[in-house]
Amino acid sequence: MALRRVFVDGIEGGAAVARGAQAHHLARVARLRAGEQVEVSDQVTAYRALTESCTPTEVRFRIERALPAEPEFPRLSVALAIVKFARFEWAVEKLTELGVHSITPLIATRSDAMLVQSAEKRAERWRRIALEAAQQSRRLAAPTVPAPVAFADAVQDCASDTKLLAEPAGPPVASVCCGHETTLLVGPEGGWTQQESQLAHESGFKAASLGRNVLRAETAAVALAAICASRCGIESGR
Repeated sequence: MALRRVFVDGIEGGAAVARGAQAHHLARVARLRAGEQVEVSDQVTAYRALTESCTPTEVRFRIERALPAEPEFPRLSVALAIVKFARFEWAVEKLTELGVHSITPLIATRSDAMLVQSAEKRAERWRRIALEAAQQSRRLAAPTVPAPVAFADAVQDCASDTKLLAEPAGPPVASVCCGHETTLLVGPEGGWTQQESQLAHESGFKAASLGRNVLRAETAAVALAAICASRCGIESGR
């Protein structure tokens, strides 16, 4: 049975500590107990550890040994246009489980203005969701979730070697080869404007689709990420 994985702020002198909201979650929700074996990660290296004490304010671990380094995997990033927050949170959780490296809230022309106005205040909550999902899925590190970014900035600043724009008229995403770094742009409800599509293509993005059915933005993001993650694994030999 796989051990629970826990993220900690740092590891020093053979010990690791979790405090604040993380400690409260471990003690009250996860019901971690002293004497329990776990894996801890400082989001750089993972270790086998023993829980020495556990209270809602502080959890202490004794490091036993470092775990083997995980193989390098092609990076997959998703920029998802801001949608209703419950749906966006679901997407953050599922994209994290799929191993996405970064999840960027995207401000598109057709994004709901009220949601955009409130989105920056939600970014910290989205990071917490990503952190919890990363621990549950036993990732080495949680994905980054930056503050919302304007479409033009996301497109023009993208340095990935594979750039994909979700468009219903594009070729199937399964036919697209992924590079060492792949970025997906998805959404919003109502689709991209002609100006957005043109700017993306001028910046090196290629259209990719999931077929004829019209999907919700968050569904499309997760489906596209799952296919790309699978292709990245095959092409990297995993």
